[in-house]
Amino acid sequence: MGFQFQSVASLSSFVITDLGIDYTKLGLLIGFYLLPGVLIAYPSGLLGRRFGDKRIAVLGMTLMVVGGMLTASSHNYPIFLVGRLISGIGAVLLNVLLTKMVTDWFVGRELGTALALLVSSWPVGIGIALIVLPPLAAAASVSTALFLTAVAAAIVLALIAGIYSVPTTDNAPPPKARSGFGVSPREFGLVSLAGVVWALFNVGYIILISFGPSLLIAQGISVKGAGVAISVASWTVIPTIALGGMLVDRLGHSTSLMVASLAALALSIMLMPSSSSFALIAFIGAVGGLPCGAMLMLPTEVLSPESRSPGMGIFYTWYYVGMALLTPLAGLARDFTGNPGAPLMFAGCLEIAAIAVLLLLRLLEHRRGLPS
Repeated sequence: MGFQFQSVASLSSFVITDLGIDYTKLGLLIGFYLLPGVLIAYPSGLLGRRFGDKRIAVLGMTLMVVGGMLTASSHNYPIFLVGRLISGIGAVLLNVLLTKMVTDWFVGRELGTALALLVSSWPVGIGIALIVLPPLAAAASVSTALFLTAVAAAIVLALIAGIYSVPTTDNAPPPKARSGFGVSPREFGLVSLAGVVWALFNVGYIILISFGPSLLIAQGISVKGAGVAISVASWTVIPTIALGGMLVDRLGHSTSLMVASLAALALSIMLMPSSSSFALIAFIGAVGGLPCGAMLMLPTEVLSPESRSPGMGIFYTWYYVGMALLTPLAGLARDFTGNPGAPLMFAGCLEIAAIAVLLLLRLLEHRRGLPS
C-alpha cells in the first residue's frame, strides 16, 4: 500500500512530463489515493462484517491491481486520475480490514508488536518506492515503474487468498445491542476519540515530511540535501515503531509511552524552525515511531469483538477526514504568515492536541470502568 501510494510522488518529474500536467494536478493525483477513505472507511468495516474480512481484503487488493494497471497503461490525465481513485478505494478497504485481521489473530498475545509491524510496512513501502521506482523509470519508462506497483499488489493478493485463514473464536460472547452504526453509542464515542488521536498524530508527522524540506531550503540547505535530511525521519521511524510495540507488550504503561512520545515529538518538531539539525531530525523519527503500536491498540480496548469491523471503519474514517481537512491548513499557515516554519509549528500543535484527546479518552474509559 505504501509502495503504490508513493509511486506518483516518487516519479513526480516523470509523471509531469509524461502527462503534460502542472504541480497542482500532480498534487491531486497524490491526494486522490487517500481521498476515498473519507467515504469508504466506515462502509469497509460493515462490508467486512457482512461478507468476511478475507473477501473484502481480497477485493481491496484486486482494486489496487486494476487501478495500478490503469495508471500504468494511460497517458491521459483523467484516466490516470480514475486509476488512482480505484487504487485508493482498494487501499482503504485493505487498510481497515488488515488492522482488524491482525487484531483478531494477536489480541491477548503481543498485539502491540503485531500492530507495530503492520504500521511499519507503510514507511517501508514508501522507502522502497523512493529507491526503486525512479531508476526503473529512467532505465525503462514511467509506465513500467507504475506497472510494478500493480505486480506487487497482485503478488500480495495471491498470498492473502492462498495463505490467510480466519482465526477460530471459541466461547464468543452473545452479540450486544448495536446502534445503526454497528457499534453501541458508547463504543462509537470512544473509538471516535481513538481515531482522532491517530489522525492528529499522523497529520502532524505528514506535515513534517511534506513541509520540512522547504524549511531546510529556506535555511540554506540544498534541495538535494534537504530531501536527504528529511528522509532520515522516515527511515529512523521504522525500527522504533516495532520497538514501541514490544515495549507496550512487555512493560505495559501504554498511556505513559504515548504521552511522553507525543510530547517529545511535538517539542522537537517545533524546535526545527529555530535549530534544525541532522540529529534533531533523526530524533524526531525515533520518537515518532514509539507510540504507533499503542495507538492502534486503542480501538481494541473500547470495542467488543463483534464490533471490530465497523468500529475500525469509524476509527479510520477520522484518520482520513483529518488527512483531508488538516493537512491543507499547514499550507494555509505558510501562505498567510510567509514563514516556512509555520507549518511545523502547526504540526507540533497537532501532536499536543493528540495528547489532550488521548487523556480525555482515558478519563472517559476510567469513568466507565474500562481498562486503560
